[in-house]
Amino acid sequence: MTQDHRALALLLFSVFIAITLAITTWAGRNRRGSAEEFYAGGRLFSPMENGFAIAGDYMSAASFLGISGLIALFGYDGMLYSVGFLVAWLVVLFLVAELVRNCGRFTLADVVAARMRERPVRIAVGTSSVTVSVLYLVAQMVGAGTLVALLLGGDGGAAQTWTVIGVGALMVIYVSFGGMRATTWIQIVKSVLLLGGTIALTVLVLLRFHGDIDRLLLSAAEHSGHGQAFLAPGLRYGGDWTSRFDFISLGLALVLGTAGLPHILSRFYTVPTARAARRSVVWAIGLIGGFYLMTIVLGFGAAAIVGTAEVRASNAAGNTAVPLLALDLGGGADSTAGTVLFAVVAAVAFATILAVVAGITLASSASVAHDLYASLRRRGGKARSEVTVARLAAVGIGVVAIGLGLLARDLNVAFLVGLAFAVAASANLPVLLYSLFWRDFTTRGAVWSVYGGLIPAMVLVALSPVVSGGPQSLFPGVDFQYFPLDNPGIVSIPLGFVAGWLGTVTSPEAPDEAKHAETEVRSLTGAGAV
Repeated sequence: MTQDHRALALLLFSVFIAITLAITTWAGRNRRGSAEEFYAGGRLFSPMENGFAIAGDYMSAASFLGISGLIALFGYDGMLYSVGFLVAWLVVLFLVAELVRNCGRFTLADVVAARMRERPVRIAVGTSSVTVSVLYLVAQMVGAGTLVALLLGGDGGAAQTWTVIGVGALMVIYVSFGGMRATTWIQIVKSVLLLGGTIALTVLVLLRFHGDIDRLLLSAAEHSGHGQAFLAPGLRYGGDWTSRFDFISLGLALVLGTAGLPHILSRFYTVPTARAARRSVVWAIGLIGGFYLMTIVLGFGAAAIVGTAEVRASNAAGNTAVPLLALDLGGGADSTAGTVLFAVVAAVAFATILAVVAGITLASSASVAHDLYASLRRRGGKARSEVTVARLAAVGIGVVAIGLGLLARDLNVAFLVGLAFAVAASANLPVLLYSLFWRDFTTRGAVWSVYGGLIPAMVLVALSPVVSGGPQSLFPGVDFQYFPLDNPGIVSIPLGFVAGWLGTVTSPEAPDEAKHAETEVRSLTGAGAV
């Protein structure tokens, strides 16, 4: 990239960072210091504000960079990511949003612990929530590093490392000083910027082909190197039965995982009522739906205009497809418009990463403080406040995410998020649904359900091609690959449900029917909700 690209993109990065730090400073001055303020922003956000914030939380670097890149590389099969991410919100809307807002207070563990013995349940669910959050954070770190590597012409290893460290430091600052109020406003600003940038690029792509979608698709197929196979199923997931099962596994993880993501569930506590939570999801579905439809246009547009070979040459995982598309739409690397458009897209993507990591870090630090620390600390000793522990936890989570982000820098960000969704669907969703809808569910069932999904998912990922045995693996020089699928969801999700059932039917503990009745009334009516 030229010096003009670097200077302008870095300037826009700096402007957004300055704006978000100003929001954090404002939110820090206006906070009351209570747990409700830190975790839930005082529950003062409107459904529209929360809907934009949910969209900002969900439309991550995986969506903007990764999905479009996968479409540019694999055509139809890459488009399936967009479909899965969008359909998942129907599960959230109809099964989760209103009930979670009525039953919980700050975290997923609040919902499950309402009718169980608190300590073992909070430890299990808190552990799972932190694991999912860290996996999701890694994808954002990889996206940040990829952007800077592209900005520096692909030869920015040291800069990539420092960028990941810088993003980690910023997310700790946002969470520690601003809490949920600052995080929400950062996500709203980011959501508006991302949607605006995506709309502009989509319009430019369609204008290039005079609004003719057929012409766009045919051109994408022609420049992909795969011909008509680019527009048909099977380019990535149809080679053999292993790849087909991998696709089914991925689809299950994407559709079911959203309802178990801690940073999404925590957003339902920032509105005053369950009705407002449901209306927030309706707003979010409209915004997210439009966005994912546009990512399809951008992915095929990158294949048609930039070319699949050039996208792969720039970044083997396809993460740079959208910035390269912006550069070409503006007139190329030597044009002023190309420079400006590239810099704007890079800055929007960077804003996306910063906003999403803030939301994930807040949710995971809340799980550490509200669930793990509150359950594990010694009784009778001097205890730190939950908010103080949450701020300290944000630092620790930031360090872990930075380390893993540097390790996984060459993997596709959408693919990394798919793993986080698989763990969320395996460990968090079964225990959540059982707690809300199964009268006889017990504490043992809850604990077994979490660990019965979490442990197999993590073990299968460790034994999969993601970690070893291939040129694109985390450790390409070794081979301990014993599980053939990239995504463990097809195995680990059913195991989570089976473990919860088995733990319940073998439990000597009788289910507390009174607590179930209380939870049922509260979840459906909102009576007694915080």
